[in-house]
Amino acid sequence: MYVSARADYALRAMLAVADAAGSTGDGGFGGGELVKAAILAESQDIPLSFLQGILLDLRRAGLLHSHRGTEGGYTLTRAAAEISVGDVLRAVGDALTSVRGMPADRAGYHGVAIGLRDVWLAVDGAIALVVDRTTLADLLADRTPAG
Repeated sequence: MYVSARADYALRAMLAVADAAGSTGDGGFGGGELVKAAILAESQDIPLSFLQGILLDLRRAGLLHSHRGTEGGYTLTRAAAEISVGDVLRAVGDALTSVRGMPADRAGYHGVAIGLRDVWLAVDGAIALVVDRTTLADLLADRTPAG
C-alpha cells in the first residue's frame, strides 16, 4: 500500500472537520461547527490550493457538505462513526494497493509469476478490511483496528 500526500491530507482534513463537529461520531450533516478551508489548511499544515481540490473531491463523494458565505465552511454529511478511512481514500481516487503504479486488480503476469496477481489481490483485500472497519470516530477516540 502506498499512501499519497493527497490521501494523507484528505484523512487529516476529515478528522479535523469531524473533531469540530464534536464527534466521536454523532454530529453529521448540519451538526457542530463549520470549518473553513483556510483554517483546515493552517491547522493541518496542508497547502490551501492543494486542500481545495481535495475538499471538492470529498464533497463530490458525499462525505462533506459545503456551506457558502462569509460564515460558511465544511461539515460532515453523516456521523464520523459512519465514515470509514476506506471511504475517504476512495473519494480522493487512491487505489488501496498499487503494483507498479496501477491498482492491484490490473496487474497482469504470465508464466512462473502468474500467482503474483492473487497475492496482490489478497493484500488489497486485507488492507480494505482494515480501512473499511476503521472509522473517523475510531481515530478520534484513538481506537485502532484489531487484527
